[in-house]
Amino acid sequence: MNILHSTPQKDGFYMPAEFSAHDGCIMIFPHRRDSWQNGAYAARKAFAQVIGYISQSEKVTVCARYEDYDAARFLLPPYVRVVEMESDDAWARDVAPTFVTNGQTIRGIDWGFNAWGGLEDGLYFPWDKDNKMARKLCDLLEVDSYDRRDFILEGGSIHSDGEGTLLTTEACLLSRGRNPHLTKETIEQRLKENLGVQKVLWLPCGIYQDETNEHVDNICAFTAPGEVVLAWTDDTADPQYALSKRCWDYLMRVTDAQGRALKVHRLPLPKPVTITAEECDGLDDMDGEPTRRPGERLAASYVNFYIANAHVVVPQFGDEKDAAALAILQKLFPTRKVVGVYARDILIGGGNIHCITQQIPHAGSLQGGKSL
Repeated sequence: MNILHSTPQKDGFYMPAEFSAHDGCIMIFPHRRDSWQNGAYAARKAFAQVIGYISQSEKVTVCARYEDYDAARFLLPPYVRVVEMESDDAWARDVAPTFVTNGQTIRGIDWGFNAWGGLEDGLYFPWDKDNKMARKLCDLLEVDSYDRRDFILEGGSIHSDGEGTLLTTEACLLSRGRNPHLTKETIEQRLKENLGVQKVLWLPCGIYQDETNEHVDNICAFTAPGEVVLAWTDDTADPQYALSKRCWDYLMRVTDAQGRALKVHRLPLPKPVTITAEECDGLDDMDGEPTRRPGERLAASYVNFYIANAHVVVPQFGDEKDAAALAILQKLFPTRKVVGVYARDILIGGGNIHCITQQIPHAGSLQGGKSL
């Protein structure tokens, strides 16, 4: 592995769309007891279900701590690769590399990671093990790595269409805990240089009380070039309504890098999901303080799905909107099987299915990708 200090754009590399072909997927075996209730037992079962679907069409690599390796190896099928690697938590989307390609090979981007806000409003400390994972994974996969540790970015804060357009949110990328010394214009230029895009679409906000400072992958995602899904509620009394409406209004007036007006599909949100006292009792304190409190609203959204080669794996919440969300996504991904995984035990940790996965694009992905 070579550590590179040029830029992907200058080298002819770009970030493919998630709906383009994958060579694999990276995940991390959950273990943090103040994130995952009851020693992560239920979360591990949910992760295993997600892995079961993804591994039907792409190679899954699961990173596990030394003390969790045997548990991971026992729980997961033999065709899933389990490697020993230290981590602070299990959010592969945010700590694994962002992969870019030139159509012939792939490289990884090693962003700086500070637990979603560092000492300003980060979610845990220290985060040094997570911050080393991207480079370690590039080493494991034998791909060159761009050193971007001076720029704080998480994979959940960006979505690419593979044709020059990137989605992100102002709430996240302009937060004080990320890159406060940089202007919006400078951050946009960094995104263009490193992800090979020509246009950045800045949604104003994300999901209500999303503790990542409102990652885009919980509110809006590309389903095809020129098409997105947007998390939506018709309940005007819900605080989320104003957030979704602001994003809708923004998306209605912008075009993508190809000059296309976006086709926006509304994906309904479940009823507010709140954590119970029993679930809180299963979580360890962090530095003497509880990480969750009974009645706290969690950032539940069906948009937090993962697009695998053969499946689209969608969170389910035991809500009446579960089936409707699956049906909408099945129409948008007619060549894939849309499947649901009950994901409450993942959500308690703070994110969902997209947050625990990171795709490895096919080395020969064409510009724009190919929706299988």
